[in-house]
Amino acid sequence: MNSALKFIGKFYQAIMGKEVAAILDSYHIGDATYVILEGPRLSTKGYENIASGWRDFCHSAIVLKSIEWLEGPFTFDMTDSATLAGVIRLQGNIGKDKTFDNTFRASFLLLKDQDSYKIIHEHVSGALSDPYGIGDWKNQIKD
Repeated sequence: MNSALKFIGKFYQAIMGKEVAAILDSYHIGDATYVILEGPRLSTKGYENIASGWRDFCHSAIVLKSIEWLEGPFTFDMTDSATLAGVIRLQGNIGKDKTFDNTFRASFLLLKDQDSYKIIHEHVSGALSDPYGIGDWKNQIKD
């Protein structure tokens, strides 16, 4: 298995287990680390801000039961970095009464850190059903 994919698999396991230390250890420590969120804040910049957000997540009522790749991940390995991109499905609940099942686009830019990786950029976002008000603009004409 690709080591970048293994790294993200462990990261996802840490998220589902709400293992704060393991989650935070996955990120590059620095002000340039940048996360685009699926939530209402849009983005978070800087390790300390990202760490604060993950601590709050781990103390929230959100429980992730599964994170699975529906498409990809497509991996691009470089000498000092790797990129993973694809589509993920998150299933979980909030408390005992509310469940969710959402699909997101996900991509990671990972810096190689000796024999492992650190996340320098993460992007998780949901697709809008009709962002421009014209439906899917892709030409559907058949020959």
